[in-house]
Amino acid sequence: MSSVPDGKKLIRSPSGLRMVPENGAFSSPFSLDEPQWVPDKECPRCMQCDTKFDFIKRKHHCRRCGRCFCDKCCSKKVPLQRMCFVDPVRQCAECSLVSQKEMEFYDKQLKVLLGGGTFVVTLGTSEKSETMTCRLSNNHRYLFLDGESHFEVELSRISSMQILTDGTSPGGGSRASGMLLHYKPMGSQDVQQLRMEAADDKKVASLWLSAMHKEIKWQRSIRDSLSF
Repeated sequence: MSSVPDGKKLIRSPSGLRMVPENGAFSSPFSLDEPQWVPDKECPRCMQCDTKFDFIKRKHHCRRCGRCFCDKCCSKKVPLQRMCFVDPVRQCAECSLVSQKEMEFYDKQLKVLLGGGTFVVTLGTSEKSETMTCRLSNNHRYLFLDGESHFEVELSRISSMQILTDGTSPGGGSRASGMLLHYKPMGSQDVQQLRMEAADDKKVASLWLSAMHKEIKWQRSIRDSLSF
């Protein structure tokens, strides 16, 4: 086990190398724990095609679900960023499809959010606005806003979000031009309003807002799935 910059460490698990936060409490809300593998003695046959395992037909465990399959049913190696794997890992057909769909979010949306955008920010009902750079924190938990001042919004405390649009996109359609958030600041149960409107680079801001909308929806879907 070795420490690396940015508060992460490289560990080796039975499934492969993983780059994980040094403090598990600061892991991304999208992270998944490695599953418990189905014990070898409990899977004499492939859990997909029912092929019997022997000295020739070897068994393999899907790194995402932990179930047991033959090589044919678990041959794909796909990136699994939600478990922080460094390299693509073996997954069954069902899990690999899910992981491939998630790759677009990690490769496109998160990169846009981490890069940030510039907005005119108004807090509450104040008449004073400030131009700030808004970006997602590296652990995907907070919205950082930096200008002359600095403050943070925890995404899990956002109660509602409305995308503001204008009609200036090519073809006459609407383009995201801002966002209206309602959230509860840390240590408070009072709802605060935050209004963000695109500043100079409206194209970058629009891309950032679209990615932010998808981010919030995904985090909510994850929280909802864990509530059952």
